[in-house]
Amino acid sequence: MNHVPLRLERITDRDVHNDLILRLGAYRHVCDSYYLAIDESAQAGRNVADSLVRLLDQWGEHLQRLRLTGDTVFLPFDFSDQCTAWLRVSSADGGQATVEAGWSSIEGWSFYPSDFTETAARVHDFKPVVNASVECDLGDLIAAVTQNRESLALHTNS
Repeated sequence: MNHVPLRLERITDRDVHNDLILRLGAYRHVCDSYYLAIDESAQAGRNVADSLVRLLDQWGEHLQRLRLTGDTVFLPFDFSDQCTAWLRVSSADGGQATVEAGWSSIEGWSFYPSDFTETAARVHDFKPVVNASVECDLGDLIAAVTQNRESLALHTNS
């Protein structure tokens, strides 16, 4: 298995601002867990750490479907008042994938991070960030997200 340079990390000595870091290749993006903290849906976790694990669970579910069908999925990672940041994962054959970080004008308050499926289908204005992409095997990407999720869950339970 090849290592895919994708990771969403939480800096636990901070509040709910500037406490998340997305790493995608050489690209780094610092964002807030605020909308994870105020998520009131039935699927939300009890706290930010649980909600972050739930977010990565959903990433994994979307990527598994992509593996079966090939297509494009959007995975949110930054929820802001006036926009959201997403990973656009495209795979024509369910084998190789392109992962790009970018922005949409969909507001972070307009949906719950714990249930982003319907909103992801409405991302029509995605604007990729220059030099924020990687090419990889989709199976390796799924493994990287799973490992990231398990690492977060381990820290949540310790």
